[in-house]
Amino acid sequence: MSKKAVILLSGGIDSSTVAAIAKKEGYELYALTFRYGQRHAREVEAAIKVAAFLGVQQHLILDFDLRAIGGSALTDDIEVPKGRTGNEISTGIPVTYVPGRNTIFLAFALSLAERVESENIFFGANQLDYSGYPDCREEYVRAFERMANLATKAGLEGKIHLKIQTPLIRMTKTEIIKTGLELGLDYGLTWSCYDPAPGDMACGRCDSCKLRLRGFMAAGVKDPIRYVV
Repeated sequence: MSKKAVILLSGGIDSSTVAAIAKKEGYELYALTFRYGQRHAREVEAAIKVAAFLGVQQHLILDFDLRAIGGSALTDDIEVPKGRTGNEISTGIPVTYVPGRNTIFLAFALSLAERVESENIFFGANQLDYSGYPDCREEYVRAFERMANLATKAGLEGKIHLKIQTPLIRMTKTEIIKTGLELGLDYGLTWSCYDPAPGDMACGRCDSCKLRLRGFMAAGVKDPIRYVV
């Protein structure tokens, strides 16, 4: 029986690199992408391109709407922060945090993993070069993993022991980019910007753009996507 992995694929650098790692390790990939009421669909377009590039076995795009709950600059009428310093980005939890998002994503991944009989969910969580989201921490991931093995029929019957793989959890953005390049990943297909400009250009000033640009600069490689600034 082939090794199977469910991939949470947003179309960004981290999730795309995780997918490339899983492919390199010989997994058959089942990718999950979400339209959850976020500000723009550009990242979904990126996920579709990355999934095709990596030749995934199945790519599901699921729809639900967190705008009804709001509370985030990504799902509500709240301005996306721009021009923050590195210290500001690394301090506190920003308004781009979406309440409960990763828990919801992982719940869908858990459902798909049980259906395709996969013991592995690959999740691009990172707790070094990130924006301070509480649901990207290793402590959170391990807690969800324990819950997942209690909450499924397959886990209860001992058919599978679900593992949430987070190969990037302790890597810098630069290390992540270098890893993807070594695996032949085309980062020109990916997208990170929270607030895209017309003409398929990234803003270059939101937290996500700044982390991305800093990573490419430190890696000594030009970022292949286009920016306003």
